[in-house]
Amino acid sequence: MAIAPVGGKMRRHCKFLLATSAALGAVAVSAVLFSVQAQNTEFIPVTEADLLNPDPADWLMLNRTYDEQRYSPLDQINRDNVGDLRMAWSRGLPRGAQETTPIVHDGVMYLVQPGAGVLAVDGATGDQIWEYWRDIPRAAVEFVGEPETARTKNIAIYEDMIYYPAPDGYLVALGASDGEMRWETQIFEPSSSTEHTGGVLVADGKVITNRTCETREGCFIAAHDAMTGEEVWKFYNTPAPGTEHGESWGEVPLERRVASSWGLPGSYDPERKITYWGISNPKPYTRLSRHGSPEGTSQTAPSDLYSNSTVAIDVETGELSWYYQHLPGDDWDADHLHERTLLTTRFEPDPDAVKWINPNIARGEERDAVVAVGEAGGIWLLDRATGEFLWANPFPYDVPEFHLSDIDVETGAARINWNNVFKQDGDRHLNCYHNTRSFWSTAYDPTRNSLYIPFHDSCLDMTANMAAPSGWGPRTGVMRPGSDPEKFLSIAKIDLGTGEMNILFSQSVPGNGSALVTGGDLLFWGDMGRRFRAFDSDTGEVLWEQVVGGIVQTSTITYAVDGRQYVAILTGDGASGTAGPASLTGVATFRGHNEIYVFALPE
Repeated sequence: MAIAPVGGKMRRHCKFLLATSAALGAVAVSAVLFSVQAQNTEFIPVTEADLLNPDPADWLMLNRTYDEQRYSPLDQINRDNVGDLRMAWSRGLPRGAQETTPIVHDGVMYLVQPGAGVLAVDGATGDQIWEYWRDIPRAAVEFVGEPETARTKNIAIYEDMIYYPAPDGYLVALGASDGEMRWETQIFEPSSSTEHTGGVLVADGKVITNRTCETREGCFIAAHDAMTGEEVWKFYNTPAPGTEHGESWGEVPLERRVASSWGLPGSYDPERKITYWGISNPKPYTRLSRHGSPEGTSQTAPSDLYSNSTVAIDVETGELSWYYQHLPGDDWDADHLHERTLLTTRFEPDPDAVKWINPNIARGEERDAVVAVGEAGGIWLLDRATGEFLWANPFPYDVPEFHLSDIDVETGAARINWNNVFKQDGDRHLNCYHNTRSFWSTAYDPTRNSLYIPFHDSCLDMTANMAAPSGWGPRTGVMRPGSDPEKFLSIAKIDLGTGEMNILFSQSVPGNGSALVTGGDLLFWGDMGRRFRAFDSDTGEVLWEQVVGGIVQTSTITYAVDGRQYVAILTGDGASGTAGPASLTGVATFRGHNEIYVFALPE
C-alpha cells in the first residue's frame, strides 16, 4: 500500500475566514496562536504504559481502557452532589453524521468532526487548538459518499500522534500538538465499496482498524505500525475456500464470502496479547440469496464463518487464536458485533436467570471472561483464553421469535431459529431482536460486577426478496408484540456472576447514548429526546437531568483538568440506528444538531 509522509497528496488546512485586510488577517492569526499557547508548553507523549494503565484524568480510547469497561474511577462528581452539575462549556460542530466518541489527554480533547475533520480543543473551555480537514477526492465520493456521511467511531492517540481512519480509505497520523500530518497510508481503494465506518485501537505498537465492506477484498481487520504506517498484518473476516473453516461457506466463491466489521473497535488483553473483535452478519442478508436455499448452510454453528462471531486475534501476527459464533447462517442482518468487554468474574449463573449454562464448569470458579451483547439481542459470557462457552441468555427477554432456538451447553454451538428462516421468496417473518443495542457502548462496573445495557424492545418485520441485492424488502423495525410502548427503552443492570437482570429505568423515548459508570456511584446516559441524565448506579433513581440541543449520540465520557472533573457528550444523528428508532416511536426531537456539551460542578 502507498505510504506518504508529510507533504503527501492530501493537504491539511484550517477553515478560517479569508480577509483582504492585513489587519483582519493579523487578528485571525493571533487567535490561533492564543489557542495553541493555551496548551501545556511541552506535549507529554502517551506511552504504552499509559495505555495499559491510563491516568483517571485522561480518556485515551473509545471506552477508556483496553478492557472496554467504560468505568472511570473519578468520583469528584458523585451521587451526593451530582444535582449541582452545571454546563461548563459547549461548542458547535459542522453538519453531518455523528457517531464518534472523543478522547482526552492532558487536558486536551480530540474528536472527529462531521465532514471528515479532526478537532483538538482545550478540555476546560472548548477553545480550539487545531483542526485538520481531509480533502476527499470526487472520485472517492462516488463510492464512499459525501464527507458529511462519514461515520467514524473514534480516533486514537499514541506517543505524539493522533490516528484517524479517513473516509477515502487512508489511515492518517497527525501531530497531537499541532495537527500536522506525519504520515498517511492507503488501506483500501474506495472503488472496492469499502468504508471506514469503524474505529481504531492502538495496541502493541500497532494501529488496528475495522470497516464495512461489500466485497471480500474489503472485509478485513488490519494492523499498521504506529510509527511508520507500514502494514503489519491483515485478518480477513471470512475464510477462503480450502483454508481452515473455509468449508463453512459451502460452495460460495471467494469474492462473495462477505461479512464486515463495521462497528465499534475491539478490546485487548495485554497479558495474552490477544485482541477481541466482533464480526457482523454475512451478505446478502438471507440464506436464499447467499446459498440459493435455506438448507445451503448448516442450522448450527459453524456456518458462514466468521460472521456473527467473536474472533480472538494474536496481536503480533494477526493469526486467529479462537472464535465463537453467536448466530450460524444469519437470515436477517442480525449483527453480533461491537465492543467485547473483558472482565474477571466467578462462575455462579442462576438457573432461574440464565437459560443456557455450561454444566462442566465448577460453580464458584473464577474466570477471565469476555462478554458480548448482540444488536439482535442475546448476551454471552465466554472464557477469554480459549473461547469456551460459559453461559448465555436471550437478552433482553426470552420470546418464541428470538433468533436462536437453542445452544448446546456442552459445546456452546448455537442453533438458528428455523421457524424464522425464509424458506422461499416472499416469506415474511418477525424476528427478535432488532437494534436492541447498536453502535452505542455498554458499561461495566467492576466494583459491582454489573454490566449496564441501554436497550430497545424492538423486533424486525422482514420479507425475503430475491430480486433485491440485499435479499430483503420490505423490512422495518417494530415494537415487540405484547410489549409496553411506554417501556420501549430500558436500561438493564446484569450481574455477570449470576446473570440476574434488573431493569433500572424505562421510558418511551429511544436512545443512542453510550453508558458510563463512575467511582461516584453514578451511571450517565442520554437519549434521543435531548435528555442527558445521571442515575444512581444501584437503584436507577434519576439524580440529575439536563436538556440539550439535540440527540445524545454515543460519546459519553468523563475526564479531569487541573483537578476538576468534567462529563462530556456529543449530540447529532447517526445512521439507521438513529433513524429507525426515531421513526418507530415518533419521538419529537430536533435532528442534526451537532454540538459538544461539557458539564462540571460549580468552581
